[in-house]
Amino acid sequence: MASITATRALAPVGAAGKLFAFALDVLRGLFRRPFQLREFIQQAWFIASVTIVPTALVAIPFGAVIALQVGGLIKQFGAQSFTGSASVLAVVQQAAPIATALLIAGAGGSAIAADLGARKIREELDAMMVLGIDPIQRLVVPRVLAAILVAVFLNGLVSVVGVAGGYVFNVVLQDGTPGAYIASFTALAQLPDLWVGLVKAAIFGLIAAVVAAYKGMNAGGGPKGVGDAVNESVVITFVLLFIVNFVISAIYLQVVPPKTG
Repeated sequence: MASITATRALAPVGAAGKLFAFALDVLRGLFRRPFQLREFIQQAWFIASVTIVPTALVAIPFGAVIALQVGGLIKQFGAQSFTGSASVLAVVQQAAPIATALLIAGAGGSAIAADLGARKIREELDAMMVLGIDPIQRLVVPRVLAAILVAVFLNGLVSVVGVAGGYVFNVVLQDGTPGAYIASFTALAQLPDLWVGLVKAAIFGLIAAVVAAYKGMNAGGGPKGVGDAVNESVVITFVLLFIVNFVISAIYLQVVPPKTG
């Protein structure tokens, strides 16, 4: 009984190790040739097509909520002139990468897990290995690169739409001054604030695609196993994204000094 309990307790550690080893195989596959350009373009287009509209729709309330909340808090302290900087930096550094990652994982990642899981239960992956074709290089690497590329572009879309939405809601609903909103942002923002958002988006896209591919390629038990793999990939990705976001944000705030007005 004790051995069974110990085995169950160590099962998550073993799963994490297998996922890490799979991620290393994917990273090695990024530098191997030939590169599957056609598959990469198809996957990038597919991920973008299923995520771009929801991302644009989500970006508006993200920016609006942040602007309204920050504006209301700052107004209590009589510092309305800093609403723009606080709102825009929150969107660029935190909201945009997180919103992008959640949609990439929920839409793109689930599709990747379902596709590879279906190939797994149809034994297509085994047939590829028998023919000497590496499934990671042929199927996983193009999907990972496509998720990274789309995540970076969607992050820019969320940033632009979120900032514009926050500007409109701050000016219209909170009687903010348009000039002060923009001036405070330009006075306190700096280029690394933009870069950290882009780096987060790229890392989040990598994590979402790797986790989805891992769960899909290890699916079993028929269609139910594929469905379970899709659900598990989304949940695991969400947990990892929030952990990685905290780590990156903590490191960035310690390394890059804030800009003073």
